[in-house]
Amino acid sequence: MNGVLSLVLCLVALLGGGLVGFFVRKAYAEKKVQSAEERAKLILEDAEKKAQDKKKEIELESKELLHSIRADFEKETKDRRAELFSMEKRLIQREENLDKKVELLDRKEKELNEKLKDISAKEQKLRSMEEEYKLLVAEEKDALQRVSGLTVEEAKKLLLARMEEDVKQEAGVMIKRIEDETKQEADKRAREILATAIQRCAVEHTVESTVSVVNLPSDEMKGRIIGREGRNIRALEMATGVDVIIDDTPEAVILSGFDPVKREIARIALTKLMEDGRIHPGRIEEIVEKVKKEMEVSIKEAGEQAVFEVGIRSIHPELVKLIGKLKYRTSYGQNVLDHLKESAFLMGTMANELGLDANLAKRIGLLHDIGKAVSHEVEGAHPKLGAEMAKKYGENEFVINAIEGHHGEIPPISIYTVLSSAADAVSGARPGARRETLEIYIKRLEKLEEIADSFKGVEKAYAIQAGREIRVIVEPAKITDAQATVLAREIKKKIEEGMEYPGQIKITVIRETRAIEYAK
Repeated sequence: MNGVLSLVLCLVALLGGGLVGFFVRKAYAEKKVQSAEERAKLILEDAEKKAQDKKKEIELESKELLHSIRADFEKETKDRRAELFSMEKRLIQREENLDKKVELLDRKEKELNEKLKDISAKEQKLRSMEEEYKLLVAEEKDALQRVSGLTVEEAKKLLLARMEEDVKQEAGVMIKRIEDETKQEADKRAREILATAIQRCAVEHTVESTVSVVNLPSDEMKGRIIGREGRNIRALEMATGVDVIIDDTPEAVILSGFDPVKREIARIALTKLMEDGRIHPGRIEEIVEKVKKEMEVSIKEAGEQAVFEVGIRSIHPELVKLIGKLKYRTSYGQNVLDHLKESAFLMGTMANELGLDANLAKRIGLLHDIGKAVSHEVEGAHPKLGAEMAKKYGENEFVINAIEGHHGEIPPISIYTVLSSAADAVSGARPGARRETLEIYIKRLEKLEEIADSFKGVEKAYAIQAGREIRVIVEPAKITDAQATVLAREIKKKIEEGMEYPGQIKITVIRETRAIEYAK
């Protein structure tokens, strides 16, 4: 009985403990669920808050982007309006310039008509003078036959001698008068055009020689350049085509060659070899080939830069390369590429002053010495070679004629050829543009004086102003004032035929008569 009761109590106790545990666990679970719900609620609220903040941030960024796009659009619109205004202004300016050029052409046409009328009047006057001479000759012939008793042949010789003397006298006076009348205006206008062109042109010039000197870090480097049994120096000469001269000059090597491009390649290659330190035939060939490729790029860039500076378009790429080559070519010490650019600017300015096509003039100026880029490779004078190059690459007939005729080898077919000769002479004759050796300079002075002394009646001739002027003193008993004018023209003609010189030479004939008496 007691055992059963104990068992029942135990069951009751277990059941009561289970019920208590169930309710405790249920309460704990409900509390945990409530806590989880509260956390979930907090997380949701935090997520909503972050979403609102992100939304506000995106809206702010959108507004800023819209403002930036609007500002860029307004700026671009403003710039385009300014550009259109500038273009409109330039068009108006061009129209005004065209009107001025038309007025200038009309004025020049009137001046030309007036000069033609003046020439016609002078021709008529010369015809009348010729008739008078014929009458005088007939009268003098009759008088001579009656009074002197000379034969017809003797009278003819005497008459021709007198006529020759009179005609020379009259011709000298007439030449001087016509030259004074025409030169006064022509020289003034020419000086204005040339002065304007020279003032507007500002091209720097560099002076280079036919040899290049490479400085060495020490004299020990000479032995490395020569190499064992001279194999390095032979490899360098064969790869570059220039002579490498190593002498007693301290810390220097001389590169000699007629082709300036090859000489420059050799200079750069040797400099790089010394910097690299590895000097042997294989490395020399590798460096030279690399420098050649770099030089091709440099030549092309130099040509393109020159074309851009001058402001012309549509030049064949091969002509651009030839222009770039002239960066390394000199003439009388003047860099040829700089000479071409200066000539182009001069021709463009003169063409503008004369109402011609400035772009065509600058094109001719930039190409007129293009033949010098190949004159050391192909036999022939550089004007003819340049004309062949221009024709080969599609230049027009005015350009070809100006290139071939800028030294007077062929007759000009347009005024651009004359302008080319003038610009070439001005650029070459500018003080400091060119240089020459003392020997050539002295020979040129002696040749000038020799030509002047060869004429009858010349007492003494002096070449002055560095050979740009020669003063000729004549014997007043043998040369009259009128004959002095004729003598100056004859000396000029002989100098032009027998000498080559940059620029121009002024011939001044001086005739002086002195009367001396002594009071005793």
